[in-house]
Amino acid sequence: AVANTAVKPFGDAFVRLIKMLIIPLISTTLVAGVTAMGDPKKLGTLGARTIGMYLVTTFFAVNLGLLVGTFFQPGAGVDYETAGAAAIDSVRGKIETADAAGGIVERFLQIIPTNPIESLASGAVLPTIFFAILIGIGILLAGAVADPVKNFFEAASEVVMRITMLVMELAPYGVLALMTWVMATQGIEILWNMGKLAASLYLACGLQIILVYGFLIIGCLLKLPVKQYLRGIADAQGVAFSTASSNATLPVSISCAENNLGVDKSVAGSVLPLGATINMDGTAIYLGLIALFAAQATGIDLTAMHYFMVALTATLVSIGAAGIPSAGLLLAATVLEVIGIGPEQSVLVIAFIFPFDRLLDMMRTVTNISGDAAVACAVGKWDGNLDESVFRSDTEV
Repeated sequence: AVANTAVKPFGDAFVRLIKMLIIPLISTTLVAGVTAMGDPKKLGTLGARTIGMYLVTTFFAVNLGLLVGTFFQPGAGVDYETAGAAAIDSVRGKIETADAAGGIVERFLQIIPTNPIESLASGAVLPTIFFAILIGIGILLAGAVADPVKNFFEAASEVVMRITMLVMELAPYGVLALMTWVMATQGIEILWNMGKLAASLYLACGLQIILVYGFLIIGCLLKLPVKQYLRGIADAQGVAFSTASSNATLPVSISCAENNLGVDKSVAGSVLPLGATINMDGTAIYLGLIALFAAQATGIDLTAMHYFMVALTATLVSIGAAGIPSAGLLLAATVLEVIGIGPEQSVLVIAFIFPFDRLLDMMRTVTNISGDAAVACAVGKWDGNLDESVFRSDTEV
């Protein structure tokens, strides 16, 4: 009772601050990411290849996360019944209602907003993502006349990131309040479940780096030595693991791509900054795992449609994740909404994960920047801007 009355409100306030940032974070970062292409002509060649590769690797990532999460069952055994049987029934009822609302065609039509302003105000994420991407493309096609709009979104993106960092300064206090409440109602057993979640994430991220980036892209697609790719990005991976920030790692990533992997400066300077904004494979894996964690904990049986919508939403939402620590977790409620998880359950899930998020975020960031480097190598080779003698060299510059 004390935990509910004295502590829980502080945790709820912190979660509300996080939810407050979701729509601004997605809308401004996505527009800024699309406009980062600069020259509209890049949308036809380098831009199309880069974005296409990023989307493909991200979709691989989220499905890999779902596969590992299904096998390890990190959320199985978490007792959410103390949140109230009525709340659990409400979640299941929402899913049944969503299923009855229509099939895949209706779901896709809902992504296109009839009123973008209303979608923003109501917090409808997928329509917001769709409209933000169109705004970014429109700015590029309009050219110089749209520079004020482009500058606005770039500045707005930076402002929202700064606000996010301010909110994250409150994380220790918000986490303390949330964990006090959760521990009082759930007990020490939650640590076992968090260990399973961490193991699932690290395994899925490791498989993504070795199999998707190393074996499929570098080895099979580009016919280049995987060992040299892993050696070439080791420095960037070390910085990513320690900072948990794709943006902070960007200078090292560019240096590794140019000096160790032989990627031309023009490619590294465009592909990698764009990747730091829109390529968040580690976050996609994480969001898929969180959705499974919550579904398993609440006893929700996900259908094939739910899996597809989780994969699609995690892929799209991860594009809007800022390259700063814990940004991915800020978007977790978006994916939970797809499977019908309500606000109370979202609070519980966030409370479980927040104390461990830094450790998880470090591996997510390593995955993100590793994918950026692999895509840069692919685009560079296809455009004739990859020096294979540097790539194959055993000496790092």
